[in-house]
Amino acid sequence: MFIQTESTPNPATLKFLPGQTVLEMGTADFPSSESASASPLAQRLFAVDGVTGVFFGTDFITVTKAETIDWDHLKPSILGAVMEHFQSGQPVMGDGAVQAGGHAEHDGEDGEVVGQIKELLDSRVRPAVAQDGGDITFHGFDRGVVYLHMQGACAGCPSSTLTLKMGIENLLRHYIPEVTEVRPVVV
Repeated sequence: MFIQTESTPNPATLKFLPGQTVLEMGTADFPSSESASASPLAQRLFAVDGVTGVFFGTDFITVTKAETIDWDHLKPSILGAVMEHFQSGQPVMGDGAVQAGGHAEHDGEDGEVVGQIKELLDSRVRPAVAQDGGDITFHGFDRGVVYLHMQGACAGCPSSTLTLKMGIENLLRHYIPEVTEVRPVVV
């Protein structure tokens, strides 16, 4: 098994490409070891000293490390854990585990605007941030303010604020006049 790695805009996060499907659809975010109980692979990765976050996409695994650990020391252990997992035949997600489909539901009078926001996020934003090992999903819309949840490499990334304000906010404001601002939300 050959696993490729790619850097991300977040220096604390690396993207691992195992060359096979990780999740059939959706994403799975494990911001702490306590949240990893639904995934044998996430548990295995959190067993590596220095791993602070794990995120799965359809064909990639994003791992976030502690600031005190160097990638040169951590990367071989992560590669070993990923290889061991896929060779073990265990599933990535345990029985009954729920993967995130993405966006939060929105009921109310702004349904048409929210539909446009989700469409733009799905067609323009999410494919780009997935290439960087992360995901951005709709969390809410209130009086012109769009609330987005950042996951994987996007969470805690030094350039995420710039991406959110200069990129996503400008895109949404250009196409949807009702949007006045975009803000991150921590779930």
